[in-house]
Amino acid sequence: MIRKFKIAILAAALASIFAGCSRVEFPPSAHAEPAPAVPAPAAATITMPDFSALVEREGSAVVNIAVSRAAPTAGMRGQVPQGPLPFGPGPNLPQPMPQAAQGSGFIIKADGYILTNAHVVTGADEVTVRLTDKREFKAKIIGADARTDVALLKVDAKDLPTVDIGDPASVKVGQWVAAIGSPFGFENSISAGIVSAKGRAMPDDAYVPFIQTDVAVNPGNSGGPLFNLNGQVIGINSQIYSRTGGYMGLSFAIPIDIAMDVANQLQTNGKIARGRIGVQVQVVSADLAKSFGLAQAKGALVAAVEKDGPADKAGFKTGDVILEFNGKTVSDSRELPLIVGTVKPGSDATAKVWREGKEQTLHVTVGEVPADKVAAADPQDTGGKLGLAVQDLTPEQRKQLDVKGGVLVGGVGGPAAKAGIQEGDVVIAVNGEQIKSAQHFRSVVSKAQDGKPLALLIQRGEARLFVPITAG
Repeated sequence: MIRKFKIAILAAALASIFAGCSRVEFPPSAHAEPAPAVPAPAAATITMPDFSALVEREGSAVVNIAVSRAAPTAGMRGQVPQGPLPFGPGPNLPQPMPQAAQGSGFIIKADGYILTNAHVVTGADEVTVRLTDKREFKAKIIGADARTDVALLKVDAKDLPTVDIGDPASVKVGQWVAAIGSPFGFENSISAGIVSAKGRAMPDDAYVPFIQTDVAVNPGNSGGPLFNLNGQVIGINSQIYSRTGGYMGLSFAIPIDIAMDVANQLQTNGKIARGRIGVQVQVVSADLAKSFGLAQAKGALVAAVEKDGPADKAGFKTGDVILEFNGKTVSDSRELPLIVGTVKPGSDATAKVWREGKEQTLHVTVGEVPADKVAAADPQDTGGKLGLAVQDLTPEQRKQLDVKGGVLVGGVGGPAAKAGIQEGDVVIAVNGEQIKSAQHFRSVVSKAQDGKPLALLIQRGEARLFVPITAG
């Protein structure tokens, strides 16, 4: 038994020697012919990318964004106050506590235009932009588009360094990319990885075909640029997939062409004009494709058509499969909102649909997505002195809330945030004057004297309360 055990040990040792060596040589036997010399294979050379030149050339155009928000104290958050004037100043009332947040951005124009994420600056009371040369600027929010999570800022400066804009369509899965930003506040940090996938759809992000990467992106990286190896921006780092709140190997960037289109519209028009046709669509599964007689599971299946909407007037029917819209192939139902959204509202478009076993062509006049559901302007500019961004209530909202007038609060900053106004509140009256529309609200507020408080009657849920706000 002992001998066998020693043999087993010897065999294991020899096996480990063979496993640990790529080549084992024994002395030649006296009776063996010498083996012919075999040249060793050339070692493969792997060159890793060097991002140092990219950082030196483009790093100065990447900025840190510090955001200050006024918010109610933790004890008040989510509660409906009881009694009059619960948010006003007073010795026994909880006061709003300021909140600080950080993100990233990058300069796209030398005269001070900066791109970042909408979620970085939403509800901001104050936005500060810090450059790598330690200069700081107060930034104005030109506009923010929640659907694409893109925001445009402006600082009062000239001759700033700018990034080069690339083409996301030319990016291939597997190529190296790099992110520069301020993770956890560590400014001008770079991380690198590869493109994992393109055209990735995320829940509630119908207008963005994300670039998926394995670049380490963490809180504070939001709004920063994603570069290709040529030093060109191909995306804005926007989201991570995480169960812990930190990086877990999946990060998602908004393609820069989509972001630049949003930025141009915000700068030029102050809003986003986005097309719609009024259909609800779903994925075409393999079984559904067979039932419709389609050779492949592709296109967008029309599940419902909005009555009297553009698609209804054009003759779209439930059960149609949209294969092509305005010359662009619809491979998946998630692509349709983006394709339709890029068409200018009011223009005529064609659609190829699969109906009753054959293709048909329909002509449709594209409608427009309501601007107040797409773009949120700077709360310090909308509503003027109070820092409130408001919009008209829809007939359905008025019926649900049982109000005849009033305006819906869509953004809060400045004095309104400090007073405790929240997004989703409805302003019913100002100083006893019933508010009829958003335009009426702005007119009333514009006449207010600086330093003089206004009494806003708001509705929050089923409760109504007065909130005093000092204009200015």
